[in-house]
Amino acid sequence: MLEKGTPARAILGSLAFFLVAPGLVAGLVPFALVGWTLQPPLLGLPGERLVGVAAVGVGLACLLDCFARFALEGRGTPGPVEQTEVLVASGLYRFVRNPMYVCVVTIVLGQALLLGQASLLAYAGALLAAFHLFVRLYEEPTLGRRFGGSYETYCAHVRRWWPRPTPWRESE
Repeated sequence: MLEKGTPARAILGSLAFFLVAPGLVAGLVPFALVGWTLQPPLLGLPGERLVGVAAVGVGLACLLDCFARFALEGRGTPGPVEQTEVLVASGLYRFVRNPMYVCVVTIVLGQALLLGQASLLAYAGALLAAFHLFVRLYEEPTLGRRFGGSYETYCAHVRRWWPRPTPWRESE
């Protein structure tokens, strides 16, 4: 059995959580909603589908980076069962406090553009609302209790949803 706090356990736990949470929310649910069927472009703009592909690709790459940071730097997972030992405030977390949620919404919006599916736009909006409520009502109070002043300082400098133009440095 892998001991708590080991890199191997954190990596395996993060992989499992990745498959369950974003895999479900940005993979299985969109498939269930639209069957990933191609419809006429939503906006009828040239390159719209390419923008969708780019959004899915960038969202997925950034999401994988965030998961890796939780496992390797935080020595835990994004899931509540095996939380990180330290506050992760590097990479995309230097620009926005909730990059994983932003990435998932970006992936779903990309799917909407790629597939021409308006129902995925509505789903992305519902996800954003649900993520906002979860962050405000559960995550922020929990992280505030766990990490105290360091989390308060981080929140004072890094916005919840809208990225900073420059990366935050703890010395600010």
